[in-house]
Amino acid sequence: MGFDRQRTFEEVMIEYLSHAAQTQRSFDTTQHRVKALREFFAGRVMNDLSGKDIREYSSLRSKAGKSPATINRELAALSAAINWCAVELEWKIPNPVKGRTLREAESRVRWITRAEVDSLCRSARTQRFGDLLEDFIRLAVNTGCRKEEMIGLEWRRVDLASRLFYLEGEHTKAGKRRSIPLNEGAMSALKGRMSFRAENCPASPWVFSRRTGEKVVDLSDGFEGACKKAGIKDFRIHDLRHTCAAWLVSAGVPLIEVRDLLGHSTVQMTEKYAHLAPARVRDAVSVLDKPMSQSRYTDNPAGRAEGALKLVST
Repeated sequence: MGFDRQRTFEEVMIEYLSHAAQTQRSFDTTQHRVKALREFFAGRVMNDLSGKDIREYSSLRSKAGKSPATINRELAALSAAINWCAVELEWKIPNPVKGRTLREAESRVRWITRAEVDSLCRSARTQRFGDLLEDFIRLAVNTGCRKEEMIGLEWRRVDLASRLFYLEGEHTKAGKRRSIPLNEGAMSALKGRMSFRAENCPASPWVFSRRTGEKVVDLSDGFEGACKKAGIKDFRIHDLRHTCAAWLVSAGVPLIEVRDLLGHSTVQMTEKYAHLAPARVRDAVSVLDKPMSQSRYTDNPAGRAEGALKLVST
């Protein structure tokens, strides 16, 4: 293998995508990002890639209306491809992406109140397959699970007696297994799906299935229709997950426990909800008003995930 051979963008991406196709759960997303990169870098000799090229790419994508977050994810795909070829194939190519990402705004946190959830569910019930959509909404806001985690949920992983369902690594974004405790709101949603299954498709393995027993593929159209009818604007399916987190944090559940429930890989990902816990901060500073001997402020371990979810039961 010649270390000084000139390598094109296409060569790098073919090698990297061949690897990524076998290892990444989000391979479709990676392909989408590489498509955007190809429009600018097609035919480029990667050995000569410089910081100027990265800045030009970022500028063009910004002018095209793309957000800093989107541009950074695209550049991250380029960086990952370069790094993989440099390490695994020992290609001598530079990585000028390092240190040249754009500053991002705070991540979006959109959530709704319990009254708005009830309104959304009433709107859902008026639509075709409305009971299914309502159960999906109720399960989402009471567990904080991602859309894919719920749509792919099988009955064999649901334990109503123990009030849990289980997600294996293959079902989660972080690739780690976790168990999801079920409060009354979640139990009610699952019992609704169980009744539907018994009446229409008793052999179906899927919690969210059609009358034929086939797995539900997408609920986006029905969800958007319910939001519109309920007058809830700028609200996406993923925001149901934000809603669960917001309710938990507002009720005083520690961020580290919310992290465990949602399956975040780091507590930093959960910190975007920290501003919703002003009471916790007030309790903390109130310690300064008392002599140390009178302070009762301690780290209360009582709010484990299962107990915490009782606070958001709907």
